[in-house]
Amino acid sequence: MFWWLYYADSPSASYEDLPLVMWLQGGPGGSGTGFGNFEEIGPLDRDLQPRKTSWLQTASLLFVDNPVGTGFSYVDQPDVYARDVATVASDMLVLLRSFFTERNEFQNVPFYIFSESYGGKMAAAISMELTKAVTQGSVKCSFAGVALGDSWISPIESVLTWGPYLYSTSLLDDLGLKEVNKAAEAVRKAVEEQQFQKATRLWSVAESVIEQNTNGVNFYNILTKEPDEELSSLAEDDFLSLLARRHVRPLHRQSLVQLMNGAIRDKLGLIPHNVTWGGQAQEVFSSMAGDFMRPVVDVVDQLLAAGVNVSVYNGQLDLIVDTMGQELWVNGLDWPGLPTYKNQRWTPLDDPAAPGMTGAFYKSYKNFSFYWILKAGHMIPSDQGAMALQMLKMVTQQA
Repeated sequence: MFWWLYYADSPSASYEDLPLVMWLQGGPGGSGTGFGNFEEIGPLDRDLQPRKTSWLQTASLLFVDNPVGTGFSYVDQPDVYARDVATVASDMLVLLRSFFTERNEFQNVPFYIFSESYGGKMAAAISMELTKAVTQGSVKCSFAGVALGDSWISPIESVLTWGPYLYSTSLLDDLGLKEVNKAAEAVRKAVEEQQFQKATRLWSVAESVIEQNTNGVNFYNILTKEPDEELSSLAEDDFLSLLARRHVRPLHRQSLVQLMNGAIRDKLGLIPHNVTWGGQAQEVFSSMAGDFMRPVVDVVDQLLAAGVNVSVYNGQLDLIVDTMGQELWVNGLDWPGLPTYKNQRWTPLDDPAAPGMTGAFYKSYKNFSFYWILKAGHMIPSDQGAMALQMLKMVTQQA
């Protein structure tokens, strides 16, 4: 399992006085050391130019390519790909146990897990196992909280709100809304019957219905079109390949593939000659297909009950994990603090990049908080870097 660590680079504080943030990408099969690092929050962008809104200025960053087979992580035999989040969490605990033993300077530094998309589903499961391991003393770290960004916590809540969300933003007409809702209901039925592989296939059908009715809306940001840049090729011989094309391939754009397998690979000097960055991404996605539509809302409830700080953040323009769906599963939590949380009014936040403009809203009660990030899609740090950085500081109690 491949990981990449940056020590915090702050002019006003040493890394010992700043938190350590582990970033988990989505997909599953998306590479944090590639996409999260060079497209979102790392010190350099894809053109290797300094990023003004890098999270490194306020935290040390640990990028991990997980599950195994993602990015520069690899497997030697196909039967060891993870097939569910329980295995993903178990694998990650092996890495974290080793990391905090070898890098014991981070044992007393506040440790946060930040995530995006399917990474949030994995982050929830990992956080629960890490909490148990810290209590048992098998992992020595100062786990301080988890942040779930545009996360696949309750997939069916997202699917059921796709139609209403697109309709409310004038991207569906009445007939289109009816077709999308019908497709979503088929997914709901499969989930209720615990037929999760079937639900994943029907999820793909629902996405196709949306594409046909919206002139190919971008699932990651409804106001943008997919870039014209050529994407690395994936087979399209079945619905899993189609889903990988939609949701893994955008994390492996040709220019990023060339960067990671070229200059970065050469600079690292330790990647096995037979391993290609992202070469096993589709296999990772396919192996997780049976677990894809399973919710992990119960795990979030367990985290809150255990006293873990949980933050949810979501982009206003995200379709694939729309905010309406996120609010549905949050409002369905068994957490005793929910009624008080719901009765609070949210607080507006100024956009650091546009003084005088509202950049976000947030609401917090006890160990739970929610950030509504405006003018951002699925990849919030890419769309609203300054606002994402401000949110990071608030979650890690630096603002």
